[in-house]
Amino acid sequence: MDPITNPYAPGAGQRPPELAGRDEQLKTFDVVLERIARGRSERSIVLTGLRGVGKTVLLNALRSSAVRADWGTGKLEARPEQRLRRPLAAAAHQAVRELGHPRADDVDQVLGIIKSFALRDAVSGSKLRDKWQPGIDVPAVAGRADSGDIEIDLVELFTDIGGLAADLGKGVAFFIDEMQDLGPEDVSAVCGACHEISQSGLPVIVVGAGLPHLPAVLSASKSYSERLFRYQRIDRLPREAADRALAGPAAEEGCEFHPEALESMYAITAGYPYFIQAYGKVVWDVAPSSPITAEDIRVAAPEAESELAVGFFGSRFERATPAEREYLRAMADAALVGGPDDPATAEDNGGVGAGPAAYGIVNELDAVPTSAVADILGRKPQSLSPARDALIKKGLIYSGERGQIAFTVPHFGRYLRTQA
Repeated sequence: MDPITNPYAPGAGQRPPELAGRDEQLKTFDVVLERIARGRSERSIVLTGLRGVGKTVLLNALRSSAVRADWGTGKLEARPEQRLRRPLAAAAHQAVRELGHPRADDVDQVLGIIKSFALRDAVSGSKLRDKWQPGIDVPAVAGRADSGDIEIDLVELFTDIGGLAADLGKGVAFFIDEMQDLGPEDVSAVCGACHEISQSGLPVIVVGAGLPHLPAVLSASKSYSERLFRYQRIDRLPREAADRALAGPAAEEGCEFHPEALESMYAITAGYPYFIQAYGKVVWDVAPSSPITAEDIRVAAPEAESELAVGFFGSRFERATPAEREYLRAMADAALVGGPDDPATAEDNGGVGAGPAAYGIVNELDAVPTSAVADILGRKPQSLSPARDALIKKGLIYSGERGQIAFTVPHFGRYLRTQA
């Protein structure tokens, strides 16, 4: 097949040619936008899921929907070492510009408040030349969103921006990716601000995306967070949507997939959007002609696995210390519940090699007890807490409930076992 016309896009956060399986989320968000614009009450939204399920892609698609609705939008990516003020100020600046309010004085007033909010990030006593400047060409407005208490300041900031949007019958949406990486004070501030804004009825909404334990992070900050947000779990695609993600872009280039090939692709990718794009790209380059067959997929699989081992899995594994890698490998062993001889994984679909076992895929538990990891390592669970906590901070594992841990990356356990 011609590599120049290869339609698949396995990039980080890169929108695939066919955004399959997310119609429900997009339709729901359109309703939310319209309700808020009409002054109806709605909750902010939190998307959760493993890495590679397309949270960032969906977040960007939702932002595009808000832009089409003439809303003001701003996006930021949370980082563990960065406080919220600077990136949120930049996002707020962009949102106000997108609103296109006709009264320049009102806009300058709000921009001055955003600048004041941003400048409050400076370390106390620092010189003017050392202070970060937000690039807003209006004077800072003193006495608003500059108290130093991030929760108070964020409420005031959202209130003033929301008032500007309400003048136009529009809304403002802030999109926060990797939301679980916000610091405790910033998480509390976002929750508190969303709570106040929802009570006041102003047209401001926050749409966050993060790993599966994000709801627990929010709940630990504010006890009412489970009622404050509309939670949507973003998971792997069902068979029909996965087939559409593969076959749709191929059809536009005049190529078809044999039914057995689609079955093989679903078995090997398990419906995870990133894997669909990664395997699809390699299969396209390897296949000699249309239709693409199950044999083409079998030939392409090792090359795709090799690329994933370096970019998707290996880059994350390299971030771990030796002690942390030992913990990860023990997790992989503890998660293993099947194998090539297990009836649940030994399908061969009539000899076409479409079953999971044909690619070395075994069933794995979503989460494993920390005690099981300790047993494999011959250690007490308490002695492994530093490694576990460090891996959680690095975003390699998460704890959905007390005493349970799981990988944030699909198929990571299988990768670790092959490396061992």
